[in-house]
Amino acid sequence: MKKLMTMTRQFRDDENGAAMVEYSILIGIITAATITFIVGVGWYVTDAWTTLCTALTGCLANKG
Repeated sequence: MKKLMTMTRQFRDDENGAAMVEYSILIGIITAATITFIVGVGWYVTDAWTTLCTALTGCLANKG
């Protein structure tokens, strides 16, 4: 247990630990932004595809 506490103090005092936390937060933000972008593009493509299919179905129904 004492060894664990010593390692925890060293990690706390080490500036590399702080940098690692900052990079982890940055990676999390980038990941969230990327997922949001992909979901947004997916909704846009789905809407465009639905609109196209509806328009083509309407055109085909009028010709038939």
